[in-house]
Amino acid sequence: MNKKLILKQRPSGMPTADCWELLDEEIPQLTKGEILIETHYVSLDPAMRGWMNDVRSYIEPIAINDVMRAGTIGKVIETNGSSEFKVGDVLTGMGGVQKYVRSTGKGFFKVDTSLAPMIKYISILGMPGMTAYFGILDVGKIKEGDIVLVSGAAGAVGSIVGQIAKIKGCHVVGLAGGAEKCNYVKNELGFDACINYKEGSLYRSVKEFCPKGVDVYFDNVGGEILDVALASLRRHARVVICGAISQYNNSKIKGPDNYLSLLVNRASMEGMVVFDYADRYMEAGMQMGMWMMEGKLKTEEDVYDGIENFFPTFMRLFSGEKRGKLVLKIKMDE
Repeated sequence: MNKKLILKQRPSGMPTADCWELLDEEIPQLTKGEILIETHYVSLDPAMRGWMNDVRSYIEPIAINDVMRAGTIGKVIETNGSSEFKVGDVLTGMGGVQKYVRSTGKGFFKVDTSLAPMIKYISILGMPGMTAYFGILDVGKIKEGDIVLVSGAAGAVGSIVGQIAKIKGCHVVGLAGGAEKCNYVKNELGFDACINYKEGSLYRSVKEFCPKGVDVYFDNVGGEILDVALASLRRHARVVICGAISQYNNSKIKGPDNYLSLLVNRASMEGMVVFDYADRYMEAGMQMGMWMMEGKLKTEEDVYDGIENFFPTFMRLFSGEKRGKLVLKIKMDE
């Protein structure tokens, strides 16, 4: 029997538990060429909130009564004549929030768990890591000596962005919510400084820690923090728009008030979607794997058990009650 979480209704504002329904269903026999994947872990990401909205975006919205879309990793436990995959292969892809995935294998990729633990392939070697790598290097175009400001610095993407910027010789300042997260960002991840945006004047704090201004701002949150960053740009600065978690549950998205700073400073602001770099994932994975072996790059996974606990775990994305990569463990004897 499969257990799957389906989208029952689209949220208006902050999602509620009744947006989803957990169903049991019998798994049909595999047809020729199909495989059955047992899900071990589900990746919980802010982008999932946007996929629930029936609006034009970079990816089709999740249809009502479809399985909740999510990145997954699991193991092939059955095949019916697949020429590409065999029993025991570990695959990552968009398997959704369910215990078993019946698939032709399209969109799934084999990974080597002898090189890194399974969970790392939906964390630093998965979508968050790829987003950070291409976002800061290709879009942010960092160079040695740049002053880099990163919001969501204790999160799955921001934590990796800042570490890569440090590897490349930048001065890196993070933004995070609370003293504990700021301590983690500065003392464990090696950022030069971290600002607690929940305390005091954010504008004054950025001015204090970036007195010369900001060359690259990597944005994961939008809203007021984006406005403060725009007011702090240096000449020819680059702003990377990766996410806007502060806005995802708002009925009306608030755009930046300080956008004219881009004109004054001859700066640029560019959005990035990680799927555009799919043909280069191997390049990023090899480089980040090397940095990990050298002790230059680390990540933390915040893991919660059970598909039944999807809703309270998912909501940690918006409450800030998590650190690093948020993961739901599905296979309980893993």
